[in-house]
Amino acid sequence: MQPFALLLDTLTTTPSRNGKLALLTEYFRTTPDPDRGFALAALTDGLFPRLPLRRSLATLLETRVDPVLYALSRDYVGDTAETVALMWPETSLRDPAPRLSETVAAIATADPPQIAATLGHLLDRLDVRGRWALLKLVGGAPRVGVSARLAKTALAEMSGHDVSDIEEIWHALTPPYTDLFQWLDGKGARPDAGSTPVFRPLMLAHAIEEQDWTNFSPEEFAAEWKWDGIRVQIAAHGPHVRIFSRTGDDISRTFPDVVSAFEGLDALLDGELLVARRGVVAPFNDLQQRLNRKVVTGRMLKEHPAHVRLYDLLIDGKTDLRELPFRERRTSLETWHARHAPPLTDVSPLVPFASRAELDRLWSDARQEGIEGLMLKRWTSPYLSGRPRGHWFKWKRAALTLDCVLMYAQRGSGKRSSYYSDYTFGVWREIEEPTAEGAPRGDIYPGHELVPVGKAYSGMTDAELMEIDRFVRTHTVEQFGPVRAVEPRLVLEVAFDAIFPSARHKSGLAMRFPRIHRIRWDKPPHEADTLDAARRLMGGTAAGNPTSNPAKSLSE
Repeated sequence: MQPFALLLDTLTTTPSRNGKLALLTEYFRTTPDPDRGFALAALTDGLFPRLPLRRSLATLLETRVDPVLYALSRDYVGDTAETVALMWPETSLRDPAPRLSETVAAIATADPPQIAATLGHLLDRLDVRGRWALLKLVGGAPRVGVSARLAKTALAEMSGHDVSDIEEIWHALTPPYTDLFQWLDGKGARPDAGSTPVFRPLMLAHAIEEQDWTNFSPEEFAAEWKWDGIRVQIAAHGPHVRIFSRTGDDISRTFPDVVSAFEGLDALLDGELLVARRGVVAPFNDLQQRLNRKVVTGRMLKEHPAHVRLYDLLIDGKTDLRELPFRERRTSLETWHARHAPPLTDVSPLVPFASRAELDRLWSDARQEGIEGLMLKRWTSPYLSGRPRGHWFKWKRAALTLDCVLMYAQRGSGKRSSYYSDYTFGVWREIEEPTAEGAPRGDIYPGHELVPVGKAYSGMTDAELMEIDRFVRTHTVEQFGPVRAVEPRLVLEVAFDAIFPSARHKSGLAMRFPRIHRIRWDKPPHEADTLDAARRLMGGTAAGNPTSNPAKSLSE
C-alpha cells in the first residue's frame, strides 16, 4: 500500500504530463503483481462499486474525532480524504502496513455491515499518506491528473508495445490484469479478446487554424455537420453489443435501446449519440438527461429517445477497413446501413460544397440552425488512432458570451482545495416587487433579481483565480459549508457553446460548456446582461422551434 500511496502523492505534485508518465512507467516496471494491476485499475476504471464511504466514515469518526472539529477542518481543507488522514488518531502499536492487494481483498470480501470496521482497521495500520491513498482508492476518484490514456501510454513506454495494441484488448481484460502484464513483460502471449466486443482507439480531429487554409483544396475534403451529442463507438458481435464513449468508457447500460438496435450484427462503427424526436435532433441538454444514469426507466426511454448518427465503418464482420481511405469506408458504411438498417440510426449526411466561400457560408449559418459546426475529412485519410495532423479538422462555431454577475463560490478540490474556484453566476431578471423573496439584488439594480444560468471552474489564470478568491473572502454575505454567497458586484464575461431551456434552473436556462472568458473589473454589476438577452441567444431547436434545415432532421 505504501508504494501506491507514494505514487499518488507524487503524482499530485507533478504538474507536467511527461513527469507523470515517467512516474507511472517506473511504478509499473518495478511493482510486482498483482499490486500494479490493482493500481492500474484504480487509476483508470475504479476498483470498487459504489461503497457507503460517507456513512462508514461518519460511523468511524464518531468515536475517534470531535465532530465539530472535523466539520470545521473539512470546510477549511476542502477534501474529505485529506482531512480524515490528518485527523485520524495514531495508534501506539501499529501492525505492518498492508499491501495494496491485501487492502483490495479485505474491502472486496467484507459484508456491507462490516465495511466501516474493515476500513477502520486498515486506517489504523497506515501512516498519514497511506490513509489518504486508501480513502482515495475506496472513493473511486483519485483525482491525481492521470487519464486512462496516460496510464496506458505508460504501459506502452514500459514494454515497448504500441499504445493502440494495448487499447485494442483493454476491454477484454479485468483487474488485476495479470495476463496483460505477463504479455507486456514478454513472459506470455498477447491476451485474446475472443468474441468480446472491444474498444478500438478513435480517430480525432484538430481544430482548424488559419494556416490550415493556406493550401486548402475543396476537392480533397468531405464536409459533414458537427453534431452536438457525444462521440461513441458501437461494437457488435452477435448477441454481444457494447457502446463506448470517446475515452473508452462502457456506457452500454445507460442506453439499452441502442444496444437492442445492434443485436445480431457483427461490426464496429463510429458515430454520434443524440436524442431525437419526430425526426429532429434535440439539444444536448436533452441528451444529458440520459447520461450517467444507473437506472433507465421506460419513461426516460420514451421522453428522451436515443439516436446514433453514424460516421464511419471500421470493421465489417472479420474485415478490418481502417487502412482504407475515407472515401471507400464511406461507401462501405452507406452499403452496410442500407443492408442492415438498424433502428435508431442513420448515416451522417455529407454537406456538398464547391468552394471555400461556400463553406464559409455554411459555417456562418450553423448556429442559426442549431448545429455545432462543420467537420472536414480528407477523402484519402485512413482511420488512424489518436489525433493525426492534417487528416480531419473540426470547425466549431464561434463561442457565445454573456456578462454575468458572480453569485456563489465553492471551494475546489485537489490543488485548488484552498481556493474558491467554482463559480455560479447569474443574469438580471425583472421583478414586479423588489422586496419579493429571491436571489441577491439589494439596491444595485432596483426592480431586478439575479437568477443563475451556469457554473464554471475553468478559463482563469492562477493569478486571476487568486484575485477572485480574494474578492469572495472579502465580499461574503452568507456561508453554507464550503459555499459562499457573495455581494453581487463582480461581473464575469462567460463564454459558452450554447444555451438551452432547463426546468432545473430558476432562470429556466442552462449553458453548455461555460468557462470564464475574462473578469470585468471595469463593469458595474447593474450593466451585466439580462435574462431577455440570454434568451435571445437561444437559436434553432435550442429555442424550442424545430429548424427547417433538412440537414438537422433525421434521414427517413
